[in-house]
Amino acid sequence: MIAGQNYLWRKAPFIRITTAFIIGILLQWYLQLFIKELLIAASVVALAIVCVPFFSLQNKFRFRLFIGLAFTSLIIIAGALLTWLQDVRHDANWFGKNTHKTPYVLVTLQEPLVEKPASYKALVRIDGISNDGEIKNATGTAIIYFKKDTLVKNIGYGSQLLLAKPLEEVKNEGNPGGFDYKRYCLFQGITHQTNIGAGDYVVLPLKDKHIFYTFLFNSRVFIINIIRQYIINPKEQGLAEALLIGYKNDLDKDLVQSYTNTGVVHIIAISGLHLGLIYWLLLILTKPLSRKKLAWVRLVIILCGLWLFSLLAGGQPSILRSAVMFSVIAIANVLDKRSSIYNTLSLSAFILLCINPFWLWDVGFQLSYAAVLSIIIFFKPVYHWWQPDNKLLDLLWKMMAVTLSAQILTLPVSLYHFHQFPVLFLFTNILAIPLSSLILMGEILLCALFILPPVATLVGQLIEWLLRVMNNYIEGMNSVSFAVIDGISISLLQTILLTAVIISIAVWLLDKVRISLWIAVACFTVFVVLHSWKLIEIKDQKKLIVYNVPRYQAIDLIDGMDYTFIGDEALEQNALLRNFHIQPTRTLYGVQKAEDATTSHFVTFYNKKILVLDTTLRFSNALSREAIDVLILSHNPKIYINDLVKRFETKQVVIDGSVPFWKAKLWQKDCALLHLPCYNVSEKGAFVMSLP
Repeated sequence: MIAGQNYLWRKAPFIRITTAFIIGILLQWYLQLFIKELLIAASVVALAIVCVPFFSLQNKFRFRLFIGLAFTSLIIIAGALLTWLQDVRHDANWFGKNTHKTPYVLVTLQEPLVEKPASYKALVRIDGISNDGEIKNATGTAIIYFKKDTLVKNIGYGSQLLLAKPLEEVKNEGNPGGFDYKRYCLFQGITHQTNIGAGDYVVLPLKDKHIFYTFLFNSRVFIINIIRQYIINPKEQGLAEALLIGYKNDLDKDLVQSYTNTGVVHIIAISGLHLGLIYWLLLILTKPLSRKKLAWVRLVIILCGLWLFSLLAGGQPSILRSAVMFSVIAIANVLDKRSSIYNTLSLSAFILLCINPFWLWDVGFQLSYAAVLSIIIFFKPVYHWWQPDNKLLDLLWKMMAVTLSAQILTLPVSLYHFHQFPVLFLFTNILAIPLSSLILMGEILLCALFILPPVATLVGQLIEWLLRVMNNYIEGMNSVSFAVIDGISISLLQTILLTAVIISIAVWLLDKVRISLWIAVACFTVFVVLHSWKLIEIKDQKKLIVYNVPRYQAIDLIDGMDYTFIGDEALEQNALLRNFHIQPTRTLYGVQKAEDATTSHFVTFYNKKILVLDTTLRFSNALSREAIDVLILSHNPKIYINDLVKRFETKQVVIDGSVPFWKAKLWQKDCALLHLPCYNVSEKGAFVMSLP
């Protein structure tokens, strides 16, 4: 357990190493240190460490703190250096350094095309740039969207294209509290994107394919075809694909929301739960090989099984992270059965961060380690609350204990990222986890028996029935009025404080360390003070927000904890669009109650006059110009800025995301000629005006 911190400090050295490495990653990302500074620091510290063997035994003991700090500093610098090297923007040949003078770009598709409602999406590797007919090497990764009606046949993985359309930097929508899509893409090495039509590219005759990735993509297609053949209903079919290989393009969006609200969305993502099940099955199947002489044979079989499943599941980052974690655990069990599980987990995290330091920001990475660590620490204490004599009840209670213990450390992380708490998580997980595990094993069996169509048909029907039972149960639980508490907004500092409270209370309860209780009280007090201060700010806030929502008009007038929405009702009624584009901002500002939307073009909000023009209007002549604080232009009305200026004395023009690109450019040009302040949310993100 948590007991024996000194023991952990000595016997689990990778806790110290991984912590120092993470500090280096964070320092590099947030301070953006230069490579020369890092190399100089590394050289100085390394020189100091090289001198250590020449110290006398007495001096080694005297300066042991200095020696320890030197080694720790070297690990911190190593984390910073690796982060610098992993950042594609530091590559000398990075494409982003030449975008202003690049008419043509040579790219290679890195995956099969993914179908979207109006386009096909593809991830491409940038291989070169062309100037004056000469192709120069370049590096980078971009996303391309092909228009469906202009796509040339036989374009797929490995196809090489010469693009004649400039690539644009990936941008965020810029709505307060919204998802940082630009950083998310950067952490995967993706920095640019573009939409292309038939005349924007040329398909080259050569293809650049790698046999390993060809195997992965072909395996996914093979498995998807088996699932589609034997599981017919679209809703169950999409969930089956996601459960087995993480293919989410066919998932029902409303179903995903139901799984999210009830706290079981983790079973959809291929991650530690799935690998844990495979690892458990492999341990059972290889139990006859547990003797010392055959331990290595057992290890090889387990590792091959883990990685074969990972590759067949598409080799996604989440599944590969879990494969590394369980591989380290398996190896540690063979090398030293008495090794600390904390040391093993820290080692696996260290290996993963060496592969990609930016995984530190990945929600799946954070939740995976929080869940595993939470189960290790809290399962036994929770399970010992009640020990029923009945074996069936005991098994049921064990499942509940695992679910409860996993939630303890994942709670702060989930609240910070998802802003909601699934009240019914215990009741949904108790059925969803065993049922999804049974479905996963059934799908593996289905893929193994596809050569026997009658048997495969029977297995497919059984799997489809189990999926339907699980979906109906989850959707039924989601329909309960109190299924989820949403709108929760906590800062990063509050997340850290809440985690510290949980850990400190656990240490106090389990190890009887009195100081831990005082630490918990202090952290909780600071948490409450920060939350109270935020509530005071919320009650006094007055804001006008014009959102950046492509093709939609969306405006909020925020007054304390209430908001009035002005915009397209279709956006408000579409839960998926609303939750993605608007709800994060409302959660950030703590507004919950919606007032009735106004239908008037003129709005007065705390002495600010706002004019919203989304249709073509004719204004009567007036002797004097009417003063308007904010003019919001939406959709595509036949309006000329010159005419508006004659009728209104406007202080600020705002062009929202519903305005076509070409129209927005015309209006911006007219405003510039008239020296009229103009704000285009499609370029700059949401327009936010705070009123005194």
